[in-house]
Amino acid sequence: MAKPVDKLHLLVFIILSIIVSAPHSNQLQLFQYQTLVRIQQLLNYPSVSSSFNTTTVTDFCNIEPTPSLTLVCYEDNLTQLHIAGDNNNNINGELAHNFSTDTFFSTLGSLSSLKVLSLVSLGLWGPLPGSIAHSSSLEILNLSSNYLSGSIPVQISSLRNLQTLILDDNKFTGAVPSELSLLQVLSVLSLKNNSLSGFLPVSLTGLQSLRVVSLSANHLSGEIPDLRNLKNLQVFDGQDNYFGPRFPRLHKKMVTLVLRNNRFQFGLNPDELRSYNQLQKLDISLNRFVGPFIPSLLSLPSITYLDIHGNKLTGLLLQNMSCNPQLAFVDLSSNLLTGYLPSCLQVEAKTRLVLYSKNCLSNEEQEQHPSNFCQNEALAVKVLPHKQKNKSSYASSVVGGTVGGIAVVGAVLLVVKKVYNKNNNKVETTSTRFILENVSTINTVKLLSDARYISETMKMGASLPAYRTFTLDELKEATDCFDSSSFMCDASHGQIYKGKLTDGTLVAIRSLKMSKKSSPHMYTYHIELISKLRHSNLVSALGHCLDFSLDDPSISIIYLIFEYAPNETLRSFISGPGYKLTWVQRIAAAIAIVKGVQFLHTGIVPGVFSNNLKITDVLLDENFHVKINSYNLPLLAEARGKDDKSDVYDIGIILIEIIVGRPITSKNVVVLVKDLLQVNIGTDEARKSIVDPAVMNECSDESLKRMMELCLRCLSNEPKDRPSVEDTLWNLQFATQIQGLKENNQEAL
Repeated sequence: MAKPVDKLHLLVFIILSIIVSAPHSNQLQLFQYQTLVRIQQLLNYPSVSSSFNTTTVTDFCNIEPTPSLTLVCYEDNLTQLHIAGDNNNNINGELAHNFSTDTFFSTLGSLSSLKVLSLVSLGLWGPLPGSIAHSSSLEILNLSSNYLSGSIPVQISSLRNLQTLILDDNKFTGAVPSELSLLQVLSVLSLKNNSLSGFLPVSLTGLQSLRVVSLSANHLSGEIPDLRNLKNLQVFDGQDNYFGPRFPRLHKKMVTLVLRNNRFQFGLNPDELRSYNQLQKLDISLNRFVGPFIPSLLSLPSITYLDIHGNKLTGLLLQNMSCNPQLAFVDLSSNLLTGYLPSCLQVEAKTRLVLYSKNCLSNEEQEQHPSNFCQNEALAVKVLPHKQKNKSSYASSVVGGTVGGIAVVGAVLLVVKKVYNKNNNKVETTSTRFILENVSTINTVKLLSDARYISETMKMGASLPAYRTFTLDELKEATDCFDSSSFMCDASHGQIYKGKLTDGTLVAIRSLKMSKKSSPHMYTYHIELISKLRHSNLVSALGHCLDFSLDDPSISIIYLIFEYAPNETLRSFISGPGYKLTWVQRIAAAIAIVKGVQFLHTGIVPGVFSNNLKITDVLLDENFHVKINSYNLPLLAEARGKDDKSDVYDIGIILIEIIVGRPITSKNVVVLVKDLLQVNIGTDEARKSIVDPAVMNECSDESLKRMMELCLRCLSNEPKDRPSVEDTLWNLQFATQIQGLKENNQEAL
């Protein structure tokens, strides 16, 4: 039976509307264009106009992206294809009755340079065929919200470059293929809301690059394999399955763990859970856990969300127990807890929601059982550990448990607060969406798995020439045989030269001397990462060349070719003698810096951290467009380690210069100015006394205060107290909005 699909002027309908006649001199472009026409026909979109001439080809690479269609090219190669249907049931068409997924995906496979394929909500039905393996260059595959059925084909394991696999919201059955373990660079695996069954294959424990695993709403069962060796795994969502009975073994760097509504029942391991220092969200609700509740969960260093409701956890709570101040959501309801709700959870806070009904606590603000109820139930649990929950237990456990899911494909999180009114026993419903605004979200997940976001991120480097391998002769010609006149400066492991390619393009050529003892495979691996360093706020990589030193055969030389950036630094526009940036321009520059850092952390896998950022490495062109000129190259990354909060600290130093308008040249000066900010942040007059006089009269008090607060947080001596890069970006954007309100009000006057 054919399934509906939204036209939304997809593909050729859009292309045909902007056709520009041109000779088909480029056979590759013509072939890709004809392939898109074939895809349009297979999807049963409107017939091709009678005036259409297949001997002419439109420049489809320059089509403006829409919510339903995005095409991205590098040079003449189509590298990304995003087609999205309508999720609002505004359906105008349907697939042909003879639609064949095998023919459809075989056609897609002829686009040999395709790296990103996103086909969402198109009504695709039938099995996912083995011909998906023809798209061998794919790095991101998103087929969510369709009607694809049958088993996940083992041929998908042939896509050895695949980093993100999203098959959410389909009708897949059968087991999770053990062959997925062959996808050694896989970072995101999302199979939620299907009908998959059986055990999770042990072979997945070999996927060292995995960061996100989302398996919710399937029929999976049995023990979760030991995942302690997956050191990069940050998010595991296994809710609404039949996993159990033992709590899974995971690496201590977990950030989000959701095991809601499964069959776990054995006691929690307190020693193991206490080691989860980066855990922000833990949801083990609606299981069969017995044994004592672990109070230290409330005070984990990073915890912001804790849901244990609907279990049989026992224990005596004390008022003097400690809590993490950032804990925004706690649901202890429908357990067997006694004593008093800890004082730290009773403090009134607009940014915290605490639910604890259906226990035996002495607090009566939310409905409690009599104390003997919990005693009797606890004894019954010991005798009958597999006892089923009764209906009233299930009904009450739903209260406050409406927050769930992970933002794997950009879903919006909503929470509903239900509080018992002691006087009339009615339930008051209050919107508490603002609570989640202060809960740290896993933006790494969104960056890796939201196909549209990835499209926009990759398009930021689309204006650059394609990354390629250069010959040594090309580099010698560009630099006049590396003449001293082309020498720019010394850098770690080598030198930097200015060059001019035969087409007139100016480039910066960085030489790196590497020992031959290092594995050639590691060279290839790191160069592949460097090839992805292409973003509008970075001085981007254009190519590389590998050579060997004639003086020392044990040394190999890698030449890395980057954009040439001859412009002035951000410091020169803040404290220099010429034009000074306005307050809004300064915040915009900071936003661009953070976006560049965000791409370094999450735009490639693995991310690039500890970049030793300096304001003198931030360049501005004639249009004040920001580019970061120096960052931690993957070839050298081992020496610095993985530390995202060190980059946040460096951003804080740059914010100091933006605010006070004078160079910060040493650590001692940083400490002095930081103290000055701390002392003067309290009042508008004091804040104005330390801001750069060049912008003192234009910046709003609230915008300046927000910038100073953010700066102090970034400069915290404790890395765990510094904001994430995503939080930093949000606060900068908010400071811009506040400033905009002031300017709008002034215009109104």
